[in-house]
Amino acid sequence: MVRVVALFVRLLFYPFLLLRRARAALPSGWIALELKGTVEDIAAPRRFWERGRAPSISLHTLGELARAIVLDRRARGLVITLRDVRFGMATATSLRDIFERIRRAERRVVVYLPYGGGTKECFVAFAGTEVLLGPHAALSPVGFAITTPYLRQALSKVGVVPEVLARGRYKSAGESLVRDTMSEPQREQLGALVDVFYGTLVEAIATGRRTDRTKAKELIDRAPYVGAEAVEAGLADAIVYDDGLLDHLLPASGSKALVPATRYVRRRGVPLGSLRNKGAIGVVRVHGAIVQSGGAPWTATTDDRVISAIRRARESKRVLGVILHIDSPGGSALASDRMHHELLRLAKEKPLVACMANVAASGGYYVAVAAHTIVAQPTTITGSIGVVAARLALDPLLERLGVSTEVIKRGAHSDLLRQTRQLTADEREVFEREMEIVYRAFVGVVSEGRKKSYEEVDALAQGRVWSGIDAHARGLVDELGGFDKALELVRARVGKAGENAEPFVIRPSRRSISREDRDLGRAAAAFEWLSGEGSTLVALAFARSRERVLMWADLRDLD
Repeated sequence: MVRVVALFVRLLFYPFLLLRRARAALPSGWIALELKGTVEDIAAPRRFWERGRAPSISLHTLGELARAIVLDRRARGLVITLRDVRFGMATATSLRDIFERIRRAERRVVVYLPYGGGTKECFVAFAGTEVLLGPHAALSPVGFAITTPYLRQALSKVGVVPEVLARGRYKSAGESLVRDTMSEPQREQLGALVDVFYGTLVEAIATGRRTDRTKAKELIDRAPYVGAEAVEAGLADAIVYDDGLLDHLLPASGSKALVPATRYVRRRGVPLGSLRNKGAIGVVRVHGAIVQSGGAPWTATTDDRVISAIRRARESKRVLGVILHIDSPGGSALASDRMHHELLRLAKEKPLVACMANVAASGGYYVAVAAHTIVAQPTTITGSIGVVAARLALDPLLERLGVSTEVIKRGAHSDLLRQTRQLTADEREVFEREMEIVYRAFVGVVSEGRKKSYEEVDALAQGRVWSGIDAHARGLVDELGGFDKALELVRARVGKAGENAEPFVIRPSRRSISREDRDLGRAAAAFEWLSGEGSTLVALAFARSRERVLMWADLRDLD
């Protein structure tokens, strides 16, 4: 009854909303948008205790802004200021897609970089019709590099013996603990990833700055460019301070006003379609390392929390379909399998589309194959269908410190998980047998989900990491695109009722989250650092845990 009354009131005032939209002030025709902080596909509403924290930037909201600008004949263009923005390459690709959508509608897209920018910022900026740079700021489209420290000798010097077991020729997540140099399979797969990223950058410069690919490669090799050097090289169009931005955009006789994007969207009013909307598209997020509830620290995703969100989506009559949003390098085999099982139950009742963001590898890919359709950007890091386990034997170090260990046991394998000593040949065989079982199960799950034979998947597996575009070419991904593409596909599967259904993030039930997991959730900021610069510490942490790690990839901050 309350919903009927609310609908009546909105319909009653709808003509006034239309009039307000028609009269919305847009004197100069320019909309201003500042991007600062973390960019993600869709942001969850902040709880009241999170109000002091800077909100994330939602690509879905930016897509709605782009749609409004395209439909508004008064709009001349959008000016975007990039300040300290954090995003991965797949997110950067989605940003470019939004800017290019506005350009195709013959609106101007001006990107202002007051502090300059690195490779990813330049990659996004070159989608604009015009690039403006702050004086003395540097444009640095220098390309991409993956740097991996190899720790075997360092660990040996302190008396720590790492033991890594892997199933899959390319499953190299633990090799930095046991080798001095990069293995050829690792060099091959990382080289292929960097090739894709580099190729997208070259193409972005060539198309965005109206030059050829040979010239674009030369521009990359000569980077960085400071201030006027960037203009001379053709990578920027003008040098301006903040207070000179209006003078550059607007003629001297015209209006000197930019309309903030938030105000512009608010004044555009409420489309009638949303008044008819009776349902919504749920978004279940799998972000960060995957672990069992109450497992390792520095976690962003536990199986219980994700399963709770999945069940809420399945049981809610309001949720017409679901987008599984994945940004995870993998983790626990058991936790991934539990999530996958619950997703299969959901997929039997409602449309389910997986949207893979910057990283959806190993355990992250495992959960994705439960979906009816998988969507990824060309620059998404995915695949890694394989298994790896690691442990650190500390007995040599303890002996140096004068620590002796006595063990009284009954049962040949009763101290199998005591991690201060090295494995015996028999114990190694036990672990390898277990890993073979997990690997075959993983390949089997992908085989069933992707409708391929075991042999076909096994040939693509072996722990190999793929870019989104290469995964698409091999049938591991169905569609190339970002969150808006996933939303379009799930709406189509829902049918007429889903035409105007809006997405919202489904949170797990608080009753399903243990106090321990809530405490671990507060470590999310630490995890963000550890998944990048501190990735070696994460590898060591998992090596000391009892988890069977499907995969850990230190590729989130590829630059």
